[in-house]
Amino acid sequence: MISTILLIALVTVSAVTDLVWHKIYNAVTYPGIVLAFLLAAFGPEFGSAVDLEECLKGFGACGGLMLAAFLFFNVGGGDVKLLAMQGAFLGVEKGLEALLWTFVLGGAAALGIVVWNVGAWKLFTGVTRHVFWSLRLGRFQPLTETDRKALEPQLYLAAAAVPAVIIVCFDLERFLGF
Repeated sequence: MISTILLIALVTVSAVTDLVWHKIYNAVTYPGIVLAFLLAAFGPEFGSAVDLEECLKGFGACGGLMLAAFLFFNVGGGDVKLLAMQGAFLGVEKGLEALLWTFVLGGAAALGIVVWNVGAWKLFTGVTRHVFWSLRLGRFQPLTETDRKALEPQLYLAAAAVPAVIIVCFDLERFLGF
């Protein structure tokens, strides 16, 4: 239970700093990773949910996937360290589950931001027009720079990680119907 409280606190602090200053600080993630390793090394009597091997596997799996996202997509380095820390606290299975929830919730929030900023009707008509002309001309039409910018909202993974960790730590997915 100690590790759960620590993880939720660390992820919440990271979410606040990400939302306010657009940064996830090393002063939160690095000590969090070390704490996860220390708790796992001393075992369940010190409040860890996983043993050291599972901690390392979770750190490697979540950190590795996020490193790939960092290299190939537009994901920040703070997000990589935060979700690797999440994997260290939760282990490989729950860590990957929390990582997936983080991306689902973050993607849903990003979609909501795009719909809010652009407008549902304008977005629908723009997509319909774009698909129509691409099919009509027989080739994909690149988006204009203005259209591209409107469809690229900031993705706040730290903010999405808070409910993801809560869902996974307290097995709330069964109440959500999953």
